[in-house]
Amino acid sequence: MHHRNTIRLAASATAVIAAALSLTACGSGDGDGAGKSSSPSPAAATPSGTASTAASPAATPPSTSGSSGGTSTAPSAAVSPASHTSAGTASACPVSAVQATAQQGPDNRVGTGTGTALIQFTNVSGHACVLQGHPSVAGAGNGSPEHNSPLKVTPTGQASPVRLAPGGKAWVKLTFVQVEGEGDGYCVSGAKPAVYPTLVVGLSGSGAHQVALSDGEFAECDNTVTATAVSAAKPA
Repeated sequence: MHHRNTIRLAASATAVIAAALSLTACGSGDGDGAGKSSSPSPAAATPSGTASTAASPAATPPSTSGSSGGTSTAPSAAVSPASHTSAGTASACPVSAVQATAQQGPDNRVGTGTGTALIQFTNVSGHACVLQGHPSVAGAGNGSPEHNSPLKVTPTGQASPVRLAPGGKAWVKLTFVQVEGEGDGYCVSGAKPAVYPTLVVGLSGSGAHQVALSDGEFAECDNTVTATAVSAAKPA
């Protein structure tokens, strides 16, 4: 049986604490090229906050435990020098100003019952703008946004506006219930595994973006995902 090189998805929550802006932090190119570029898809996903795809943006502070009882992890020191958690006078980033890519999370380990993915947003416009909130997430349907499969999003971490200068980056971390076994695999819960070549990730006021992993597919169980708020610090 053909073995899918899939990302394993998880229900355990992780959280992100925004790290302090530092001139000695890693450069803004950190994490580039890990996934394919997004294709703006304004109609493909609803903004976070809808009952079917996301919980209320009012979220648990980063220091609290996730839905599975795990505690939040320490923040990464990788902060884009062109982004910080202050809106200032900048307006929300329009969909055309944002390029999104996806990569497997650094703590994504086969056989642990969980899988993670990092979604990176880059301001590709010539003006500063703001991203904020928790994302909506859907498995991309074939050929039409109407065929998308919205996932139930459990938000974690405090949502704060992140101001992106041109070239600035921000991130969200997705944690899924993984598909077990090889080939098509199975779900411990008994649910039918779902495999998506791409996901549609939406942010309120900044449109929806279709992203694909460069080294696999998104495979998940139970149509659920835990998502951190947009952060200027790259999640660990």
